[in-house]
Amino acid sequence: MNWEVVIGLETHAQLQTRSKIFSGSSTAFGAEPNVQASAVDIALPGVLPVLNREAVVCAIKFGLAVGATIAPRSVFARKNYFYPDLPKGYQISQFEIPVVSGGGLDIRVGAGDTAKFVHLTRAHLEEDAGKSLHEDFHGRTGIDLNRAGTPLLEIVTEPDMRSSAEAVAYARALHALVQWIGICDGNMQEGSFRCDANVSVRRPGEPLGTRREIKNLNSFRFMQQAIDFEVQWQINEIEEGRAIRQATVLFDPDTGETRAMRTKEDAHDYRYFPDPDLLPLEITADWIALVRSGLPELPQAMQQRFQSELGLSAYDAAALTASREMAAYFEAALESAGRDNAKPVANWIMGELSARLNKEGLEIAAAPLSAPQLAGIVRRIADNTISNKIARDVFDALWAGEGRDADAVIAARGWQQITDTGAIEALVDEVLAANQKSVEEFRAGKEKAFNALVGQAMKATKGKANPQQVTDLLKKKLGV
Repeated sequence: MNWEVVIGLETHAQLQTRSKIFSGSSTAFGAEPNVQASAVDIALPGVLPVLNREAVVCAIKFGLAVGATIAPRSVFARKNYFYPDLPKGYQISQFEIPVVSGGGLDIRVGAGDTAKFVHLTRAHLEEDAGKSLHEDFHGRTGIDLNRAGTPLLEIVTEPDMRSSAEAVAYARALHALVQWIGICDGNMQEGSFRCDANVSVRRPGEPLGTRREIKNLNSFRFMQQAIDFEVQWQINEIEEGRAIRQATVLFDPDTGETRAMRTKEDAHDYRYFPDPDLLPLEITADWIALVRSGLPELPQAMQQRFQSELGLSAYDAAALTASREMAAYFEAALESAGRDNAKPVANWIMGELSARLNKEGLEIAAAPLSAPQLAGIVRRIADNTISNKIARDVFDALWAGEGRDADAVIAARGWQQITDTGAIEALVDEVLAANQKSVEEFRAGKEKAFNALVGQAMKATKGKANPQQVTDLLKKKLGV
């Protein structure tokens, strides 16, 4: 196409504090409109903001998790612009000195791809605005200020991503991280985690093109669709001889298109100046050390441990640390199955278990199959008690709650694998005698005929014969 795509993301992560960033109002989701908006939130005359210490702790956790610099002294500023759901007429944010600077995240798009490092520019604390409600007012707009003052961490990347797939991989990695360290619940439907994508195109080697910002993407699928549409739209515009104007756009999932909302402002349009009601935020080395001591093992460190100690691939290690809950499930299953079974346990979690969870819309913490139960299946495959085919039947039974563990299900159903060589050899002789046509086709060079013979042997034992023994005996009988 002779075009290069350039993408940077700005993400608003709602911090998991019980109260708002500058007031004592609740941040609980789902309350009736305007019942969680205090005098501070609605900007009554004479009120003063007071910074929520826990919001700062969340910012420090994030900075430590991404290897960033945490400012010993940062400043809050007033960002002036008009929204009907911003009562003060300005937003309290950070501009010149953010609390977190630099750092980054490793992302991986596909199984065979090497990791790519996405650099972060900054992460700063700010308050959210309220919400305008249009649907229920017949030509009028209602204002709900429950969200006004909700603490946010705005996380800004460098323009490092070169495709919608990379943008989604970054957003997923960030989404997992903020949940992992416990600073954001990641609920995209409730607006706890939402992304703005700055998208531009250029000829390779040329300066950056004019960007357009796609606002409020709250779905990974919509993010990919929106970026792909916007990229093609910009290319078409330029190739038709029209210039791209910097703008803020919205994505319509019904049409799959972006549409302009307003001309994009630059920093000088917001007339930032230090908020006179808030002292500079000072973070000491002792405070950072205290927060660091409470952090869990981070995903990247855990991935490296899984690779070095268990021999898993980088892709497997990344998949198993997609969430803290999945990593905990894997480690619990591994403890029961034994470290020698790390790869089979990983395969079952990433394969059969994940597929079933996706199909039924469940999180791994709600899986009907416990980690020890899954480990029991893996152990019985490893010691040849059951075949992989029967193992899937055991999985189904345990998922449906039809047994306490794999051993109980196997015993109750009589699913133990036949491993007696004499019995299998007699069975193979019967199969060869009854399927002479397949034997002749195999001897004539048709490889598929051999697979048909294996299938007949397995069918005769209802899948209970050891597949490797069946294969080896058939080859021996056929002189392979």
